[in-house]
Amino acid sequence: MTTSFLALSKLPHTWILDVDGTIVKHNGYKIDGYDTLLPDVKSFFAQIPDTDMIILLTSRTEDYRLSLEKFLKNNGLRYDILICGAPMGERILINDTKPRGLTTAYAVSKSRDSRFDIKFILREDL
Repeated sequence: MTTSFLALSKLPHTWILDVDGTIVKHNGYKIDGYDTLLPDVKSFFAQIPDTDMIILLTSRTEDYRLSLEKFLKNNGLRYDILICGAPMGERILINDTKPRGLTTAYAVSKSRDSRFDIKFILREDL
């Protein structure tokens, strides 16, 4: 797997992350009866500035919300919004570019259940 690397401005960000197969083992809650955090997820979340918003998406129904919220809390993963019942298809982000040219939308696809090998830096010049 190739590391994805993002160079971001120091402005506050909105992170939109899928849950199953991205930060936890895909369908682990069904297959194993519990969720399993994927490698490097905790360290990635720890780097996200407190000023940033984190939105988590899952196709899981509302029936699984409380157990997922408990799992996230027990693993120290903060988030602002948890959306359950999201469709299983593509997730599409569309945003405008700032007048000075700052790119305001990024998309990273990672292999299912792989290490969370996504790195970012905050740059003063963006």
